[in-house]
Amino acid sequence: MQYDVQLVQVAPQLTAVVRCQAKQADLPKVVPQLCGEVWSFCKTLQMPRPGRHLALYLDCVMNIEVGVEVYQVFNGSDRVVCSSLPTGTAATAAHWGPYKKLGDAHDAVRDWAAKNGHALAGPSWEIYGHWSDDPAKLRTDVFWLLK
Repeated sequence: MQYDVQLVQVAPQLTAVVRCQAKQADLPKVVPQLCGEVWSFCKTLQMPRPGRHLALYLDCVMNIEVGVEVYQVFNGSDRVVCSSLPTGTAATAAHWGPYKKLGDAHDAVRDWAAKNGHALAGPSWEIYGHWSDDPAKLRTDVFWLLK
């Protein structure tokens, strides 16, 4: 797949997330499970307009935050906490298709950054579009924060 990588300024975005550490191989199970847990938490609190699901990868050790966009600060629980996505300049690309191919989008963004003289700051994240039973219609936006 061809990716159109772009530079964007990422504005502050509050999130409701569960923090954990996961193995790469476990992400296909962990991410949907935690997204569901956080979504249920937001609905229980009757939060207005919970947004898109997301996964934030904080480091190479796979410390992650998984949840949803929110639009107000809230008191968390022992599992779900109020956090935020990184801000600053990021390289981004939209991935269309099955989640199992998301690594291709991450590779494209990292390759683009290296070829264009941009150093990666470390964190990366995925924002998942609306669900479709047709895998070709699944959109995921991949971001890598730049130094």
